[in-house]
Order: sequence, then C-alpha cells, then structure tokens
Amino acid sequence: MAVDTPHRFRNLVIYEVFIRNYGSSGNLADVTKDLPRIREMGVDVVWFMPIHPIGQEKRKGELGSPYAISDYRLVHPGYGTNKEFELLCQYAHALGLKVMIDVVYNHTSPDSLLAAQHPDWFYRDENGRFANTEPTWEDIIDLDYSQPDLWDYQIETLKQWVRLGVDGFRCDVATAVPLAFWQRARRELAKLKPDIIWLAETTHTDFIRKRRRQGLVAHADAEMHAAFDLSYDYDIWPAWEKAVADGTAVPHYLALLQHQQATLPAHALKMRCVENHDQPRIMGRAPSRAQALAWTAFQAFNEGAFLIYAGQESASPHQPTLFDLDPIKWGDYGLQSFLTTLCRMKKDEVLVEGQFGLLTAVPAITAHWQTENEGLYGVFNVSGVEDVMPTPLPNGEYTDLLGGGPVLVRDGEMMVPETAVILRYPDQLNISPQSFPLT
Repeated sequence: MAVDTPHRFRNLVIYEVFIRNYGSSGNLADVTKDLPRIREMGVDVVWFMPIHPIGQEKRKGELGSPYAISDYRLVHPGYGTNKEFELLCQYAHALGLKVMIDVVYNHTSPDSLLAAQHPDWFYRDENGRFANTEPTWEDIIDLDYSQPDLWDYQIETLKQWVRLGVDGFRCDVATAVPLAFWQRARRELAKLKPDIIWLAETTHTDFIRKRRRQGLVAHADAEMHAAFDLSYDYDIWPAWEKAVADGTAVPHYLALLQHQQATLPAHALKMRCVENHDQPRIMGRAPSRAQALAWTAFQAFNEGAFLIYAGQESASPHQPTLFDLDPIKWGDYGLQSFLTTLCRMKKDEVLVEGQFGLLTAVPAITAHWQTENEGLYGVFNVSGVEDVMPTPLPNGEYTDLLGGGPVLVRDGEMMVPETAVILRYPDQLNISPQSFPLT
C-alpha cells in the first residue's frame, strides 16, 4: 500500500453501481433513494462506474460502453447533472457513506472533447491516425502521457470531482498509465482532501507481459502500491476461477494468496470479490448455490477490502451487459441479510486489529484472524463436500456468527458445514497458519 494508507482501509466494504442498469429510470435519483438501504447493509463506499457522457463514434451496442468517455468533466445527461451528483455526495456523506468514481485515464472515445481540442495528447499508429494498443477495445483511442499538459488537465479534473464531494477513485486499467502520474496525482489531491481512497484496477499477468513485449507501459501490482491504497487481485484471478470450478485447484489458489503476502510490499491491500462488472456473477459461475455462498463468505473473511456488485443481494446469476439497457432484476433481495452479516463482520475487532492466517484447503478452506485476546475461525465449504474434519478448536458448542446456529466440536472434529461457519474462539488458543507450496 502507499506509505500513508490508513490501516482501516483493509476493512472497507465497497459497493459497485452501474447507474444505467440500477433502477427503473437509470439515473442518479434511482441510486440516491436507495442509499439508506446500501448503508444499512454495512457498506462504507459506493463506487460509481463511469458517470460521464459516452462517445458516439464506434459505439458498442445501442448505448455504448461507459468506459468510452467523451467528456471527463460532465455527468452523463441521462443520469443527471453535475449539481445533482454533488447533492448525491452530500446525502451519502450525511448517511456515513463515501463516494468513489471511476477514472478512465488510459483512453477516451474517438470523438471525445479532448480528441477534438488536444489531438496531440493521443497515441497514433504508424499512419499518424488515432489508435489504441489493445485491438479488442475498438471503441476507444489511447492517451499519450508523454504530453505534460495532459497530466495537468487530468489532475485538475480529479480536483473538480473532489470539490463536488468525491472521496475516492477506482482507476481503470491503471497499470497502463505511468506510475509517476498516479504518484503526482495522489500528492496533489492529498493537499485538497486527506485520506482519498485510491483503488487500482491492476491487470492479469498475461496483459502485463504482452504490453511489455510491445514496449508499452505495464506496471506490476507491487509497483502500483507505491501510489495506490488498494489493488485488484487479478494477478491470481485465473487460479481463483479454476478453484471455483474444481475443488482440487483450491490448494494452489491458497498458495498464491500466500505468495501475494510475500511478494507485495508489506501490508499491501487487495480488494477481494467474487463478481464485478467484468466478471460473471458468482451464482452463474459456482457449481452450486451453497458453494457460491461459501466463496462469498471466504472473500469477505479474507485479507483486504470486500466488493459487492449491485444485484448480488438478489442472488442474480445474470451478468449485465455494458453496452445496452439491461436493468437488474432485484426480486426479493434474498441475499441481503447474508451480505449484511458479512459486511458487519468486516468491522469485528478481531478483523480490524488481528492477523490473518490460512489453515487448510481440504476438505474445506479454513482460515482465522487472531489478536492477543481472541480469534475468529472460519470454515468455508467451497468444494461442496460432505464430511467431518479435524479442527484446532477445543471440544464444545460454538455459535456460528453467520447463521446463528450451534456448531459442535467433539473429539477434535466437526462437521463440514453446508456453506460456511465463522466461530469465535478463546484467547488461550494459539493457532499457527499453514504453508501451501506452489508446486
């Protein structure tokens, strides 16, 4: 993490919103009226996917990708106005929520305001035409950060949004923008508002290797933590995907979690999730509902901030498209109580002050948080097994902090739960984390 990252950021709960698909009107008002419910869940930060106007040229789908931005300094007219966004921020702050917006500084739409006013700020191909460095992103053109005036413009834009009430920035494909830019932006904005939350969309290792072979900017996660508080865990995401699909791959995933602990800067913070706007919903990915819930509980229990993607409360299996109108089907909010319990658990004193350790991968993932006074022991049945398992907990009856029911430990064993249990254990118990070799 950056040297001045507050310790409390490791316990943040972030809630991701795509305004277009959030409610019946697809505007800021839909989200504003829902902020009390979001806060009641235990959310700390509402992250808005890009709120800006979308370009027309080379638009994907009927409405276009929110990541093909035409003007960084305006709110999309279909969502509302800059003033309405400012009022939303004020209301969120009154509720105790912080507001984060998406920063898409690697590229703009081909017909963006900057492309028209400052064509020299853009990357060109061998024929001198606007271009991008990722061929599948055909609806955007890349910015050229060798231009000093571009840095000034982008940082001033960030300051504008902070003045309107923004508390943090999720920075899209941040690894492709020079690290020195992010470091300068962080320094300058800290003078305007301390404790701004900086979240980097760090990228898959394949993406980094490909760009480096092409001689393009591509920063590794460890580098990005010189400027950012939080980063994605896409560096090990493919291993997590395999573990969700195949329980035999769980040990390798846990080994990579430990690899992060050893290769990132000390106390670097990751953002954990089981779904987001670029990934399938966990209810559509996991082999069963029970396993989906177990993975959700584990990632909330895991080290780092926890992300909820709007609609997750309704156990939706559908991944909304980014290019057309595709509103969330909210239904009965069937998982809201479960997610609320996880969000509030994130603020338990043991998770706030304790140390995290991974214990077993099979027959279930077990992990714990421990302070000098007490600990929390989690069992997560991500592989869908039915079995008994050894446990370091003393014999007795415990109360599951997730479901409230009793959990019996007898002769050093317990039943593997259908989904997950989290148990509080006494201070005299000293549990040692295990090691999971990469090979």
